[in-house]
Amino acid sequence: MSNRVVITGEGSISPLGLSSKNLWDNLINGKSGIKLIENFDTEEFNVKIGGEITDFDPLSFFEHKESRKLDRYTMFAMIAADQAIKSSGLDSSDVGVILGTGVGGMNTLEEEHTKLLKKGQRGVSPHFIPKMIPNIAGGQIAIKHGFHGLNFSLSTACSSASDAIGMAYRLIQSNQIHAMVCGGSEGGITPLTLSGFSNMKALSKNNGDPKGASKPFDKNRDGFIMSEGSAMLVLESLDNAQKRGANILAEIIGYGITNDAYHITQPHNKSTGATNAIQLALKDGGINKDEVSYINAHGTSTYYNDMLETQAIKQAFGHTTNNLLISSTKSMTGHMLGATGAIEAITCIYAMNHGIVPPTINYETPDPECDLNYIPNKSIESNLTITMSNSFGFGGHNSVLAFKKF
Repeated sequence: MSNRVVITGEGSISPLGLSSKNLWDNLINGKSGIKLIENFDTEEFNVKIGGEITDFDPLSFFEHKESRKLDRYTMFAMIAADQAIKSSGLDSSDVGVILGTGVGGMNTLEEEHTKLLKKGQRGVSPHFIPKMIPNIAGGQIAIKHGFHGLNFSLSTACSSASDAIGMAYRLIQSNQIHAMVCGGSEGGITPLTLSGFSNMKALSKNNGDPKGASKPFDKNRDGFIMSEGSAMLVLESLDNAQKRGANILAEIIGYGITNDAYHITQPHNKSTGATNAIQLALKDGGINKDEVSYINAHGTSTYYNDMLETQAIKQAFGHTTNNLLISSTKSMTGHMLGATGAIEAITCIYAMNHGIVPPTINYETPDPECDLNYIPNKSIESNLTITMSNSFGFGGHNSVLAFKKF
């Protein structure tokens, strides 16, 4: 018999604040965290905006000596994990960690490569490798908290955090472990990544209006906004959580995962993979289509994603589509790449527990190809019992999570 899996803790750090409470308050009030990039000079760049965490001081969280050995993405992951573990009251060493990241320690990679070019081999830090590699954030979380369970990192581009949560769910469900810390982290707003995404024409160039630049499903959308941060969840078997009297935030009931096998960056033109992932999540949770109240859309504000995600939702939900509430909180957070699925999972949980659906802001001009209810510009109150979160990534990855109010 498979275990029921519940969420007992959560934590986040994002452009909308250093906690999930800050995140939620800003989301339901339609506030954007997008601004002009401050961490490096963008004068020579055609994209100058991003979802930076500008009020972040590493020394508020880490000793100076320790902070020098940690990449930005690792620091974010450790902070979000600390919050999640504290909020869950988890006190055990038999805990696993799965962390998703799209690019890992990109800040460190660029800094150390610059030193190599300037000073040669002797200029490169001995901390370079253990500071940069993508598995290190999960390792650091385990070391800090004494977690001896399975520990791995995965990278499925923008689906990474959703897959980390989905894999943790599967492991607990199949009775291989009783508790997991899982989610995603990204600290990749750097000159190199900004240049790469910009040159492939994926990013919005609306530098004159940062807060209005991310406009998912709007006819005038012109690309996504690179963002950074981390979100982590504590997942447990229902038995384990009840045995220790944990506060249960929500239940995870479904996970669907597919690949388009079509194109490295563009979604399938018939949305086959995304449609199948949604259907698999519904089937996994034994969910009737009309039971789903809200979908937190991938909604990147790119032409193809928003049109084809709309198509996928229609194909998966059929005649019940018109009853769905859908929003893209990337309109406010920007796109946190490998961390985004976990931030959006937390959003689904808060939406159910508060009975409020956050809006898609900057929605002004309807697009005939995107014709669903995207909760334009203002949050609404609604009694939500089952919510879903879509995450789609370069390489054709499609991951969908389903949550139930507990």
